[in-house]
Amino acid sequence: MGPVRGVRKRKKADKKPEENASGSGSSEKEGPADWWDEFSKRINGLQSPAKGLDKFESVFKVSRKTFDYICSLVNEDMLAKSAHFVFTNGKPLCLYDQVAVALRRLSSGESLVTIGDAFGVNHSTVSQVTWRFVEAMEERGLHHLQWPSTEAEMSEIKSKFQKIRGFPNCSGVVDTTHIMMCLPASDPTSDAWLDQEKNHSMVLQAIVDPDMRFRDIVTGWPGKMKDWTVFQSSNFYELCDRGERLNGKILDLSKELDIREYIIGDLGFPLLPYLVTPYEGKELPEPKAEFNKRHYATRMVAHRALARLKDKWRIIQGVMWRPDKHRLPRIILVCCLLHNIVIDMEDEVQDEMPLSHKHDSAYHQQICGTVDVNGVHLRDKLSLYLSGRMPMPP
Repeated sequence: MGPVRGVRKRKKADKKPEENASGSGSSEKEGPADWWDEFSKRINGLQSPAKGLDKFESVFKVSRKTFDYICSLVNEDMLAKSAHFVFTNGKPLCLYDQVAVALRRLSSGESLVTIGDAFGVNHSTVSQVTWRFVEAMEERGLHHLQWPSTEAEMSEIKSKFQKIRGFPNCSGVVDTTHIMMCLPASDPTSDAWLDQEKNHSMVLQAIVDPDMRFRDIVTGWPGKMKDWTVFQSSNFYELCDRGERLNGKILDLSKELDIREYIIGDLGFPLLPYLVTPYEGKELPEPKAEFNKRHYATRMVAHRALARLKDKWRIIQGVMWRPDKHRLPRIILVCCLLHNIVIDMEDEVQDEMPLSHKHDSAYHQQICGTVDVNGVHLRDKLSLYLSGRMPMPP
C-alpha cells in the first residue's frame, strides 16, 4: 500500500469534451436527455427503492452537461474490455447506463444491494461497473487534478487568494480529512488503521486553490498518521525541498521585504520556508492576532472543499463498511477528480449546494510544533505586510 497522488502520467491521450460518448450504437443525436427519459421510466417503474428518483440532478449530483462529458472521458476505456453487463430483465447496459450506476454509487454512498434494486441490476454488477468506472477515470481524468503548469495560471490563483483576506503570493491551502471505515475484529491489520480518535480511518491530504479545486492530493495512509508526517512523506514536500515547486516569481513588497511563493496550513503542519502556519497562543499582540484571523479565513477554502467533496460524493462521507483498503485510495482519488470536473465544467448543480466547512468534526486539532527559522521570517514578513505597515504590491 502506498499513497495515491493526483500527478501520475496518463498512458493514453485524454478524450475531448465534444467527442461522442454514447458508446452503445447510438447516433450522435442521442444524448443523455434522450437516454434519461427511458432510464428514469425504468427505475421509477421498479418498487420502493427507486421512489423519488425522478430528477436527473438529484440522482447523479451533476448536470446533464457534466454527465455527458464524464461519459466522453471514460467511453473508450469502459467499452474496451469485453464484458456483458445486463439489467435483471436481460437488457444490456449501454455506456450511459454504466456511468449512471457508478455515479449513483459514488454520489449516494448507498449499498450495492440498494442501488441494484433501484436500478434493476444485480448487486455484483453494481460493484463491477463501479470499479471499471474508477479505473477508466484514473486513466482519463487525471488532467483535472494537477499543479498549475503556467505562470499565468499561478498568477490568477495568487490574485484570488489575495482578494480573500490579503495574503500576497499565496499558492494554495493544505488540509487533511479522514475517511472512516468499519473493519471486522478478525482483520489482523485493523489496529494499524485505528487513529487517535479511536476510529478506523484512511487520511486524505489535499492542497486546494481559491476556487476549491484540488491541486495535489495524497491518500492511502492510515488515519493515525499525523498531518505533518503525511505531508513530509508526500511528493509535494520532496519537490518543495528540492526547490522544484513553489519556486516561482518572488514578490517584492519593498527593498527589504520580498515574499516567495508559499502555501498555508493549520498548526498540524510544520512552519517551513514555503508553508505558513498561524501563530500559537491566545494572548497575542494585535498584528499577530490579525494575521491569525486572516490566515483562518483564507484556510476556510480548503475546509469547504473537503466538506463539499464528502457531501457530494457520499461514498467517502460516512463509515465505509469493510472496504478494500487497496482499492479505497483509488476511489478517493476518483471522487477528487469528479469534484474538480464539476468545478471545471462550471456545473450549476454545485451552486445549489449549501457551503459547509465541517468535514472532520470528530477530530481535534493536531499540533506539530516544528519550526524552521526561514518559515518564521516569512510569517513575520507577511504579518508586517498584513498589519498595514507596508505598501500594497504593484
